[in-house]
Amino acid sequence: MTQHWMIYGANGYTGELIARQAVAQGLRPVLAGRSADKLKALAAELGLEHRVFALDQPQVVHDALFDMDLVLHCAGPFSATSAPMIEGCLSAGAHYLDITGEAAVFEHAHRQTARAREAGVVVCPGVGFDVIPTDCVAAKLKQVLPDAQYLSLGFQSATGPSPGTSKTLVEGLSKGSMERRDGRLVSVPLGSKHRDIDFGRGPRSAMAIPWGDVSTAYYTTGIPNIDTWIPLPKSAVYGARVMNLGKAVFGLGFVQNFLKRQIDRRVKGPDLATRDSQPTHVWGEARNAAGETRTVRIRTNNVYSLTVDGALAVATWLLNNHPQGGSYTPAMLMGPELVESLPGSGRFEVS
Repeated sequence: MTQHWMIYGANGYTGELIARQAVAQGLRPVLAGRSADKLKALAAELGLEHRVFALDQPQVVHDALFDMDLVLHCAGPFSATSAPMIEGCLSAGAHYLDITGEAAVFEHAHRQTARAREAGVVVCPGVGFDVIPTDCVAAKLKQVLPDAQYLSLGFQSATGPSPGTSKTLVEGLSKGSMERRDGRLVSVPLGSKHRDIDFGRGPRSAMAIPWGDVSTAYYTTGIPNIDTWIPLPKSAVYGARVMNLGKAVFGLGFVQNFLKRQIDRRVKGPDLATRDSQPTHVWGEARNAAGETRTVRIRTNNVYSLTVDGALAVATWLLNNHPQGGSYTPAMLMGPELVESLPGSGRFEVS
C-alpha cells in the first residue's frame, strides 16, 4: 500500500488530533504547515517527516507536493486556503481531501471536476464531521425516497467549536443564511426560517443555517431544494434576526480581525473527556411532490472524533483504491454506509 501522503495544518487543533491517530493506526504521514517550530516539535515527538511551506506561491506548493499521493488539508479558514491547495494537488497529481464545511469551497471543488478527471485526481472536501454524517444521511434518504424534491438536514451536538471552526463562523456573520431552491444557491436572512425538529432526543426549536450540505447534498442526491438546521432556542432565533441589521458591520475587515484575535485568545478545542461525553444526533427529512415524507436519523461520535476517524477512513481508502478522478462528496465516493462504519456510530433509523 502506498502511504506517501501529507497532513497540511498538522499543528492546528484538529490536524494534530488526526496526526496522532494516524500514527496510532500505523500510518506515516508527512506533517506540513506554516509554523516551523510547532511542526518540528510534533514531528519529532511522532517520529515523522515534516515540511514547512505557505500556500501563497504556486511553485512552492507544487514543489512541496511533487512526491505526494494524497494531501489531507486541515488548515483553515478554507475559504482562503483550499483553492491554492487544490491547485497544488492538481499540478502534482495528488488526491485532495479536507475537513471544511463551507459551501463556497464545495462549489469551487465541483467546478474542478473536469480538470480533476483529466489529472486522475480525486478532489473530495468535507471528509470530517463537515459533512460526512449529513451527506450520508442525504444519500440514504435518496435511496428510500428516490423521487424526493425537498431535503432538510441537521444535527444536534453539545461539542463546542474549535478555533478554526469559530473563525469560519465569524466570517459568515456578514453573509446571512443560505439554501438551495430549484437547484440554485440563494441567500436568505439568518433567522428567517425556524421550526421544531426531533434530531433524536425529542423535539427542539431549530433554525436554518448556511451549512455545507446545501452544496454537497445537491451533488450527492440531485434533490433541488435543500436546507440545513441546528437546534437553537427561540430567543437565539430572534437574536439572529437582529444580527441581520448589522451584517455590513460584521463584514468590515477590522471587525473581522478583532473577532478572530479574540478567538485566538479565548477559544480552545475540547479535551478528550469532553469530546467522549458528547455524542451527536444527525437527522434528515425528504419529501416528494406528492407530499410523501421519509426521515432518517443516526447517532454518531462527537464531532471531533468523527472528523478524525472519518478523514483517516477516506484517506486510507484512497491510498488502497483507484477511483476515477473527479470531484466527489464523501457519500459519492464511499456510499452512505461510510458513517455507519465509523467508531461510535449507530445504524440508520428510517421512518
